[in-house]
Amino acid sequence: MLSLRVFCPADLSAAAEQILAEEPTLVSLAVVPGGSREPAGDLIIATIPRTTADVVIGRLSALGIAERGLIETTPVAGWTSQRALDIAQTAAKDDQDAVVWADVVQDAYDASALTWGFLAFMTMATFIASIAIVLDSQVLIIGAMVLGPEFGAVAALGIALVTRRAHLLGSALRTLLLGFAVAIALTTAIFALLAQLGWVSSASVTGPRPLTEFIYRPDNWSVVVAVIAGVAGVLALVTGRSATLTGVFISVTTIPAAGNIALALPFADWPEVFGSALQLAINITGMAVSGWLTLLLLRHLRWRPRAHRQPAASPRR
Repeated sequence: MLSLRVFCPADLSAAAEQILAEEPTLVSLAVVPGGSREPAGDLIIATIPRTTADVVIGRLSALGIAERGLIETTPVAGWTSQRALDIAQTAAKDDQDAVVWADVVQDAYDASALTWGFLAFMTMATFIASIAIVLDSQVLIIGAMVLGPEFGAVAALGIALVTRRAHLLGSALRTLLLGFAVAIALTTAIFALLAQLGWVSSASVTGPRPLTEFIYRPDNWSVVVAVIAGVAGVLALVTGRSATLTGVFISVTTIPAAGNIALALPFADWPEVFGSALQLAINITGMAVSGWLTLLLLRHLRWRPRAHRQPAASPRR
């Protein structure tokens, strides 16, 4: 279930209340006249299932509330209501997996923002991945994968394409390009210094690394893994199953590839640089394209006939 709080201009309040009152899956509705100071108008609070939230939000936005007011969504952590139970068992059986596109787009904007925090985590993850390669440690590789924050920006590419938001697409591309560029540049500089101090040598790159050599040797399976990870990651994001993302993070070799590029550059080991760059490109492209296609399918499936969403007869409480 979702709680909607609508800060509605006074002249739109009656129409907004009617839209919500006519919604068959409405669980609760409260109107506080004059409850909104900015914009000047009413505060409307409603509870609806996730399955119908996108349609309801779309109708409210069409009134002009999104431009002149605010529509806020909040997940309902717990509830006690016979009507809500009836709706959950009939019209909202797939409520947990329903996509609320307003939330998805907002999350995409947040994930694609280029912040100092994003750059810090990218750099730390890349540096740890480089250390993992020197030590040939799969444990550190997994740690670097989980630490990397890049998947949100990769998913934002697909969301931008589906929703046709050029600004979001540009923001996500800029964040990814600058994020990897800064992380690789800083890690390269650090390892160039460490090479001068004798901490690492060309043998760290060219020597046998049976546990991490997959990083710079992409193959057909690299494409398969990237595609599956993109589908799984996008589904996890849009349905709120954040725990699933951990599995996605440790499946793709984006951060390890960036770490290997940074490690190989000071020693001018170009085969490793180019192989890792190809691995990085395959993973980002595979995840972005598969995520985009998954979102296209979800967007198509969301327009189901209203008859499938009618709740069982039950008095409103």
